[in-house]
Amino acid sequence: MAAPAPGGPGAAASAALDELSRNFTYWALGAGNGSLSGAWYRRNQIHLFGVLLAILGNLVISISLNIQKYSHLQLAHQERPRPYFKSVLWWGGAILMAVGETGNFAAYGFAPITLIAPLGCISVTGSAIISVLFLKENLRASDLLGMTLAFAGTYLLVNFAPNIAQAISARTIQYYFVGWQFMMYVILEILIFCILLYFYKRRGIKHIVILLTLVALLASLTVISVKAVSGMITFSVMDKMQLTYPIFYIMFIIMIASCVFQVKLLNQATKLYSTATVVPVNHIFFTTSAIIAGKQTLDKIQPDSNGLSYGTLPDGSDSTKSPSGEKKEV
Repeated sequence: MAAPAPGGPGAAASAALDELSRNFTYWALGAGNGSLSGAWYRRNQIHLFGVLLAILGNLVISISLNIQKYSHLQLAHQERPRPYFKSVLWWGGAILMAVGETGNFAAYGFAPITLIAPLGCISVTGSAIISVLFLKENLRASDLLGMTLAFAGTYLLVNFAPNIAQAISARTIQYYFVGWQFMMYVILEILIFCILLYFYKRRGIKHIVILLTLVALLASLTVISVKAVSGMITFSVMDKMQLTYPIFYIMFIIMIASCVFQVKLLNQATKLYSTATVVPVNHIFFTTSAIIAGKQTLDKIQPDSNGLSYGTLPDGSDSTKSPSGEKKEV
């Protein structure tokens, strides 16, 4: 059979198929530039690594939450219940949670907050499935609808997240953290936290919304500090040493303190309410607070002409230089 004429419809169709083939082959050479092409993969491989770490971390967290819930159920059926922190099973869940959070911690060093935070829906779905299979909790039609909507929202958030290869220096963090927008955000958050804590501690109101809002407010500080710490560690490994700056240790202390109080409040919520209720609500609150916090701080960093955020700050200065004007060497 004769080959189609170069200018005919057969040639156009063949060219379109070739382009589609290149777009769906990571390793193929050519002009393909689609969402699964080699060029797309090369541009986003650092972000993809962060996404993979976040997915694995959230799967481990979903397992840990159900292990801790199971330990609470066991303790509740004992004649003389012991404190939960004396349970080996509970500590096993806590260790798994630490492992999962370590994966999330590392993920923030490779991708923006607005890309990593929504992936918490993995832990929502995983927790719901595990609680049904092993804890014999009920899964309603509304739960399935909620999981579907969570995945749809995650897709939209991840798909339209800023495609910026962020490299966060200590001086960049210092610059943005003294801005009036971030200061107003922190003051408002502290005010809301104190009001809710008053109702929780003094009035004894332990509604799930109050508990998980407290968790979400702490989570916003955790996300900011984790992004700052992991970003500075990544910057130190790939470029210039940042661990000599005091801001690194301030962020590290904030990260640890906020994580500890988060776990305490989240543990209280899982004791009072089912995992199938706590995990989805916590995911919504956490994702909202994380995205708002990210937009007020480190996700505001704009890339330079090379697509990286190493470059200049809004005041025109170099973000990799110390205030004296000399670059910080390793």
